[in-house]
Amino acid sequence: MLLQVDNLLNDIKTDYAQLKRWTADDNTRKSMIQRFNDGLTYVIGKKYIKIIQGGGVWGFIVNTDNDKKFRKGDILKAASWASPTRNKARGNILDGGYNISWMGPGYL
Repeated sequence: MLLQVDNLLNDIKTDYAQLKRWTADDNTRKSMIQRFNDGLTYVIGKKYIKIIQGGGVWGFIVNTDNDKKFRKGDILKAASWASPTRNKARGNILDGGYNISWMGPGYL
């Protein structure tokens, strides 16, 4: 499961690096990408893996087989710092084929 989380983080980093609106010079762009990448991490909890970018929550990954609504590996948007939005999964890191951006899981 942690390999798939690492793959998700790499996909987020790639999406950020491929922004089409880069207007900064090359050194500034590289510095901004490095700062973004360094700020992207995760915390493993009992029910969820919280994906953190800088000072905010990017989203959550279901980390249990005992959730009544979601499967292990489902990607959920953040409702707050401590909890996800539990309306619908935005994809699954174990299945692949999810729709994400550097700003968060894809909209429904």
